[in-house]
Amino acid sequence: MFGFDLTFIGILVLSAISAGALAYAILFNTVREEKVQQRRFENVKRAEDDRSAAKIVRDRQADVSKRRKAVQETLKDLEDRNKARERNTMRPPLKIQIKQAGLETSMERFYIYSAISCVMLTFGAYFINMPYYLLPAVALVGALGLPRFVISFLRKRRIKHFLEEFPNALDIIVRAVKSGLPLNDGVRLIATEAREPVKGEFRRIVEAQQIGISIPEASMRMTETMPCAEAGFFGIVIQIQSQAGGNLSEALGNLSRVLRDRKKMKAKVAALSMEAKASAVIIGALPIVVAFLVYLTSPTYIMPLFTTSTGNLMLGIGGFWMGIGIFIMRQMMNFEV
Repeated sequence: MFGFDLTFIGILVLSAISAGALAYAILFNTVREEKVQQRRFENVKRAEDDRSAAKIVRDRQADVSKRRKAVQETLKDLEDRNKARERNTMRPPLKIQIKQAGLETSMERFYIYSAISCVMLTFGAYFINMPYYLLPAVALVGALGLPRFVISFLRKRRIKHFLEEFPNALDIIVRAVKSGLPLNDGVRLIATEAREPVKGEFRRIVEAQQIGISIPEASMRMTETMPCAEAGFFGIVIQIQSQAGGNLSEALGNLSRVLRDRKKMKAKVAALSMEAKASAVIIGALPIVVAFLVYLTSPTYIMPLFTTSTGNLMLGIGGFWMGIGIFIMRQMMNFEV
């Protein structure tokens, strides 16, 4: 009985092993094909993932390249425009200089003022007994030199006041944009609340917008009435942001910080060059001071310089060379920041 059970169990085990071997032999190719298909599917899926990632990278690179190209084209266009406006910015005609000085004087009235200045200076020189051959030079200075000097002085003073207020105006625009207001409202806020001449310049932008000119184009025209690099920077930032996009508040904030750093650098350069300027003033004033002291101590010794033609010629030559020396020293001490 026990032997019969062992024989029966052995037969069952052998039958199970045979059935398993037969099933494995029958299903081996199917299992192998399924594994191959599974491996192939994983390879295809991995390749598709790689292609998708590569496509995303290519699209991102293409977008960056397209944006960089748009910025380069914008900068090139702005550079061409700046070159076209350089003549009216750096060496503008007299009519533009009067406008940049903040004056509303017409050319006819300016010529009238120049004639009045010429007549007054000429009569003043005549009444102090100036030699007759110097009167035409005095008349020329009164007609052409003094009025243009006044225009240049007012122009530089207006630019200085603009640069003092402009970074504050940019900060106000940045806060307005960050609070959710559009750029138009920020510009109008400056045009009504800021101090002159910033107020007048932004008012021109608002007026240009009312007649159909976009803010970027009106900002680029600011250099026509405010000939300074800072106004050009503002126009370029607005133009690039309008064409290439980006964070306007961050761009204007960076511009404000750059303008403040430029102002600090100018003040530092002025402080470092103050010693050289003082030396130049002393050197330039020394001949005049010495001549005055000699006149006080021995007037007969120095009077031939003023009473004789030879002395006048020597004074003229000396003044000419002094002028050249002062001009050279001034150019050596002036730094563009």
